Amino acid sequence: MNEIRRWAACIEYDGTAYHGWQSQPHAASVQETLETALSRVADRPIRVVCSGRTDTGVHAQGQIVHFDTDADRRARSWLLGSNRYLPDDIAPQWFVPVADTFHARFQATARSYRYWLTDREAPSALWRNRAWHVHHGLDHEAMDAGAAHLLGRYDFSAFRAAGCQAKSPIRDVQQISVIREGDWLRVDIRANAFLHHMVRNIVGTLAVIGRGEADPAWTARLLAGRDRRRAGMTAPACGLSLRQVDYPPGTDLPPPAAGPAGW
Repeated sequence: MNEIRRWAACIEYDGTAYHGWQSQPHAASVQETLETALSRVADRPIRVVCSGRTDTGVHAQGQIVHFDTDADRRARSWLLGSNRYLPDDIAPQWFVPVADTFHARFQATARSYRYWLTDREAPSALWRNRAWHVHHGLDHEAMDAGAAHLLGRYDFSAFRAAGCQAKSPIRDVQQISVIREGDWLRVDIRANAFLHHMVRNIVGTLAVIGRGEADPAWTARLLAGRDRRRAGMTAPACGLSLRQVDYPPGTDLPPPAAGPAGW
């Protein structure tokens, strides 16, 4: 019998066709689709653990998973074999062996998300599942000023979904910015962890500021008030992607395939 080995992998996927990451009865999920492909490569059942679950329609370039198996396969075999059996909208980027103490979720120190919006007059056919088309010109400088009030360790109850199961609403936002590139805006945010719908609720709130319906300091008042009902709408899932997951020094995982200015 072969020795059981732990592997880590980076998974890129378009979440449009899936009911989120997590396996669930009677609905397509990224997890179940990935596990089915890996099980074919291993010729035995494989179960994966991810760094963080994504919702229906949310994408990823840097989702990290780990799994244990006694199947004797090289990293290249996992990569080529899994991509052979997966649909085109899920694509592992690399596989590496890791210590049996590595845990994709519990050892993650930070996660980075990106959200794309466009405020051009006509929608994008090619990016219809990649960005939120806002029917109003947005002041990205005001949005960026509003975002700055969210930097730091706070109670983010004002940006927490009603069904969020996290034990604590305290999160540490380490970086957030709103950058315009022509008719496109991207919101980049990095935190130790996120509440359910937290990024999308923040983006929906920043859009209110961008439309001139609230001043940038509104985000500070929302944080202090801790009332989700007073914040902006939940932005559509299509614009959101999990970009990168960070781990402690010495973990030595390859970087995600996506560059810093990519989608």
